[in-house]
Amino acid sequence: MSRPAPTPEARDTARAAARWLILMESGGDEFDPAALQHWRDSHAHHEAAWQKAQQLRQRFVGIPASLGMATLDRPALARRTVLKRALGAAALVPTAWFLGRELPLQVWRADLHTATGEQRRWTLPDGSAVQLNTDSALNLDLKARRLVLVQGEMALNVDGAAPLSIQMPYGLVTVSRGEVCLRLGDRSCRISVISGSAQLQPLRGPLLGLEVGQQVSVQTTGAGALARFDVAQLGWRDGVLVAHDQPLGTFLRELGRYRRGVLRWDDALEPLRVTGSFRLANTDRILALLSASLPVEVHMRTPYWVTLTLRKNVA
Repeated sequence: MSRPAPTPEARDTARAAARWLILMESGGDEFDPAALQHWRDSHAHHEAAWQKAQQLRQRFVGIPASLGMATLDRPALARRTVLKRALGAAALVPTAWFLGRELPLQVWRADLHTATGEQRRWTLPDGSAVQLNTDSALNLDLKARRLVLVQGEMALNVDGAAPLSIQMPYGLVTVSRGEVCLRLGDRSCRISVISGSAQLQPLRGPLLGLEVGQQVSVQTTGAGALARFDVAQLGWRDGVLVAHDQPLGTFLRELGRYRRGVLRWDDALEPLRVTGSFRLANTDRILALLSASLPVEVHMRTPYWVTLTLRKNVA
């Protein structure tokens, strides 16, 4: 059975644990034991990730006897240099292995990718434009006129020079002229046609034509029903998160895709409504705006650990 794809929060936690491990093993001034302990104590997931990293470190901590013996007849400075390099390698091997398990290797190796909270745009050699949303990855096979969406969300604008196809786990989308947006989830992919038209060939089911303004979700069992899409869903292309009388819980789940670390909130906040256009470049400011316009209190233990609660009435 294949491992389930890690959530963005799990990936951020894995990266943080790896960074702490490297800092600790380096022995440099940057390592702060108190800060590490605070990070571990701030959430059970942090402590679990740290313990997993430590267990992996123990597997690789031994130095081969031949290497140890080879350093004995060297001058003291040379011995320290060799041992330091060996210990550094012993630290990096489990760190890389740990990240390789927690973070999909295909994401690391992707031709184009974005970090959490980042949006980037590229122009392909034929003039077509590709844009990736937060925490996304894409591979290019331009000779075959095919792109492979590995993770996250993308927009593709084809100028009509020749059709381009986008491969994803649930099928193939082909665009001759126009712009499409694909959002890949854990169990499905949502395809929206912003302009022009596109064709979807699901893994199961017949070829499906999509026209401008249409949206469909596809999964392993085939494509769902065609629907009209909400333009607000595509605000990320301009670095904006748009909400129209949206439940606050839904809005916060979307906002969490653009923040590193953990964003949590009380269940009492779920039904509150939010309307507005928010610049994704500063998610801390978005939280501040929510606090100013809604009965919401923002508790920021660290930049990576934020909790929202319902503001109590002041007598």
